[in-house]
Amino acid sequence: MEVGLTYPEALAALDCALKFGINPSLDGIRSLVAAMEHPDRSFHSVQVTGTNGKTSVTRLLSAILHAHGLRTGTYTSPHLVSYTERIAIDGVPIAEDEFAFALGSAIDAAAGLSPGDGVFTEFELLTAAALSAFARAGTLWAVLEVGLGGRWDATSVVSPRVSVITGVGLDHMDRLGSTREEIAADKACIIKTGSVAVLGPGCFGVEQILLERAAKMGAPVVRVGLSGADVTWRVTSAPDAPGAAMRLDVDGALAPYTDLLIFAPSYQAPNVAVAIAAAEAALGQSLDEALLREALSAMTFPGRFELIRAVPPVVIDGAHNPEASAVLAGAVREAFGDVYPVFILGVMADKDAVGIVRELAPVSAGFVCTCSRSERAMVPSTLAAVVCNEGGTVLAIADSVAGALECAEPYAGAGLVVAGSIYVAGEARAVLSAQ
Repeated sequence: MEVGLTYPEALAALDCALKFGINPSLDGIRSLVAAMEHPDRSFHSVQVTGTNGKTSVTRLLSAILHAHGLRTGTYTSPHLVSYTERIAIDGVPIAEDEFAFALGSAIDAAAGLSPGDGVFTEFELLTAAALSAFARAGTLWAVLEVGLGGRWDATSVVSPRVSVITGVGLDHMDRLGSTREEIAADKACIIKTGSVAVLGPGCFGVEQILLERAAKMGAPVVRVGLSGADVTWRVTSAPDAPGAAMRLDVDGALAPYTDLLIFAPSYQAPNVAVAIAAAEAALGQSLDEALLREALSAMTFPGRFELIRAVPPVVIDGAHNPEASAVLAGAVREAFGDVYPVFILGVMADKDAVGIVRELAPVSAGFVCTCSRSERAMVPSTLAAVVCNEGGTVLAIADSVAGALECAEPYAGAGLVVAGSIYVAGEARAVLSAQ
């Protein structure tokens, strides 16, 4: 590999990029990818968007494609501990030197463009780096998690073979719209000519907007739901403890798949069904059931009801909005039974803290309120006030995740759940993994 940036130099370069920006145009990422000689054209792509479940579906689909003998790239965001987690080849995060080389290629391309092309955001540079890494690795498929919405997301530089929308909820309303209908219209833009649209169960109520977009693009549609859909699922055995297995059947669009096992809460069942629907659409045929079983049984979901310690159980989950928190609450009831865990909770300042707490308080033995290192994190004392107003019990307030873990230890006999933000989950994961 040619000499380029070192990994620390790559991280320093990212620090200089526009953080959390969004360019209301695809011109910038298109010019960047063109300057890199279109690495996106060397493989087939799948785009995955949705308010919740998109990371899990992205990982599941990648695992299924890889199990079928296809070299597969996976692009997810944000990361829990290391930037290298965002770009994986066949399920393995790329090495730091590979990450640095790919990012260096993107930065060099950006430097060679005219000032009129504008300032590139961190996410645009990372997306271009991912596409470059996938091309260098010889991937046949790339599964790309949309960062935000769909219309102006950097991943929309690709022409996907499959466009997946897991669902539409009220999140990022300052950028995507104030209603589900407006948000659906933004996410619908990933459905393009030449793609198959896979619509998850969370699209119910705004399906018409997505179906109209699909019809306009001439894209076939596969609907996933509990009944009356093209693809359905049934949970036949729910997990009864953190880290335990779930069994389910999925009636795919092209074949039935029975007695599938996956070590995950029941809330992952619709994500499994959506991933199976997307895999069938990508391959254009039914899946090999033995290979599907192999892929699912080996699945892990970092930061998604992830069991970090068994006794007493410590679980981290990146639930960051009321909809995801309601799903998390269901998983807690399922896994912990009648003895509820203590929550370490940290929320970003721009999120619906009231809605999050309202969902989690009924399944919590108390809260330790904290914050991540992010500048956008809600002040712990402010979050504690929200908990009290919603009838929850504040056990302690800590100004760091590491401190919150120490404060929670005396109360965690029944278990501990870290939630409220993917950043809090990532910091907790790093601390706990080092112990």
